Amino acid sequence: MSNLNPPRRLLFGPGPTQVHPRVYEAMGKPIVGHLDPFFFEVYEDIRRDLRAVFGTQNPFVQVISGTGSAGMETALANFVERGQKLAVFTAGFFAERLVEMGRRHGATVVCSSKPWGETFTGEEASAFIEREKPHAVAFVHAETSTGARQDLPAITGPAHASGAITIVDCVTSLGAMPINIDASGVDVAFSCTQKGLSCPPGLSPITVSPAAVDRLRDRKAPCPIWYLDLKLLLDYYEGAHRYHHTAPISNFYALREGLALAREEGIEARFARHQAMHDDFVRRIEAAGLEMFIPDEARRITNINTLKVPQGVDDVQARKRLLEKYDIDIAGGFGPLAGKIFRIGLMGPLATPDNVELLTGALIESLH
Repeated sequence: MSNLNPPRRLLFGPGPTQVHPRVYEAMGKPIVGHLDPFFFEVYEDIRRDLRAVFGTQNPFVQVISGTGSAGMETALANFVERGQKLAVFTAGFFAERLVEMGRRHGATVVCSSKPWGETFTGEEASAFIEREKPHAVAFVHAETSTGARQDLPAITGPAHASGAITIVDCVTSLGAMPINIDASGVDVAFSCTQKGLSCPPGLSPITVSPAAVDRLRDRKAPCPIWYLDLKLLLDYYEGAHRYHHTAPISNFYALREGLALAREEGIEARFARHQAMHDDFVRRIEAAGLEMFIPDEARRITNINTLKVPQGVDDVQARKRLLEKYDIDIAGGFGPLAGKIFRIGLMGPLATPDNVELLTGALIESLH
């Protein structure tokens, strides 16, 4: 008998998040070969349900074998070639990761930057894009490091008016918040499985508009990262099923089951549940005299709540008490927000009234 005995935590952090028992059960099913017809049936179920949570009719919906950062690398490696201009809107840690990856791929990166936690208006985006005239524009929809939500059309509109394609990080928002890829004008969107979809980490869903697929076909040089070359992956998943890599079969089972749970609940109902639990959380903590980091309600992520650390409170000790006394795991801030905010996830199985009550009661007690 195995002596592996992990603690049973309540994962109220920004990710990984709590996994539904049905997802764990799916991961225990017998694996098949990565070229088995059954695996491709599972894959088609995943693609169908991903379209609903992304809010797209794109034929191109794939899953990268790798975490959300692999999705980010895939997007930049395939759609920004060496020497092309990449414009990035930065106001948080993961937008800065877009900048770093773009530079490593040889792009000419230009940035429009704001302090962490702020977002960009359409006027600001338009002026920057019109001046720079980039090949591609990249930004984060829901910035995990700050809790701020960027309005999508405010940036995608000016980008398309300039002829640029848009690359959007949807790592935090997919499965918990409406994205509406098609209506919002997003060309390339990537995400992960361990946040709004409430599955284990290890996969990165990605969708690409028909216009961006044309750009992919027209690129002059092959993708510099063989493993993340979307043309090769298309031949594996959609073409002749020619061997490319050994897919993590159990993770695909988990994603299929996580998406099935979302479909059964109803996508709009799932979004509404996360919004309602966010509202309940904010009401409770503000009633206790605590303060949200993002002041504007319309700019807040619904499934990751950022809360100011009260004056005189040691955030490390407060989080340690939550973990030791209640088995509740939340995260602190980092970078310029280190020691200044708590990052608290309300996602998937934990986004319920009882869990909000449990969490806020334990949090308030620990702060006191």
